Amino acid sequence: MKTVLTIAGSDSSGGAGIQADLKTMTAHGLYGMSVITALTAQNTTGVFGIFESTPEFVGKQLDAVFTDIFPDSVKIGMVSNPEIVKVIAQRLELYKAKNIVLDPVMVSTSGSKLMSDDAQNVLVSELLPLARVITPNVPECEILAGIKIQTSNDMVEAGKIIFNKTKVSVLVKGGHRVNDANDVLINAEGAKWFFGERIDNPNTHGTGCTLSSAIACGLAKGKTLSESVISAKAYISKAIKDGMDLGKGSGPLNHCCIINKPSVDK
Repeated sequence: MKTVLTIAGSDSSGGAGIQADLKTMTAHGLYGMSVITALTAQNTTGVFGIFESTPEFVGKQLDAVFTDIFPDSVKIGMVSNPEIVKVIAQRLELYKAKNIVLDPVMVSTSGSKLMSDDAQNVLVSELLPLARVITPNVPECEILAGIKIQTSNDMVEAGKIIFNKTKVSVLVKGGHRVNDANDVLINAEGAKWFFGERIDNPNTHGTGCTLSSAIACGLAKGKTLSESVISAKAYISKAIKDGMDLGKGSGPLNHCCIINKPSVDK
């Protein structure tokens, strides 16, 4: 049994964060574990409150996981406090964590800032260099690269700037800001595009969390980074195509879309 650890915030409505990550890991046949950085009161219409864990308690959770069931890969999502970021970086270095997938949750696709400047600086200097791959969206890439992104060529250029600074592979997610579903991976091997199909479904809550978790699942299974991205994008497409419609706002994906449906007792 391969194991994956998610370090992220809890989504009370189950569509993103820790809940999305654990569902994704289960759907891929892996054993999921979690370190919770914050509790959120949220649903498909918005976020109504955030209650952060203390840095000390985040450290205790990490110690509990790594000293008992060592993860084959690690996915990192929402970390908004600079002290929490420092604790995570320190523990991951201490335990020599492998296959780290960092989803730098700095800015929402709508442009809302989700992380303080202090936390952002610590994330870039201490946590980002430990990752095997980071998965920023276009607004996050603009912050990390310091350029405006309006075209697919801009995505490649931003990815190169970030890779040259960090030497960490960068998966730049296009999304609706630049293209429909095409992402580009930038690393020492150059630029590699991964094309996705446009799916007409407004229910995409938790897509970023789910993609990074699915990539971590692939890495835990021993797939290459490219193979992990390909399988993760295929999974996302199926989860969106399923057409699940819950809530009054942007609803969640169906993370269980690849699990065989149980037969109905007669």
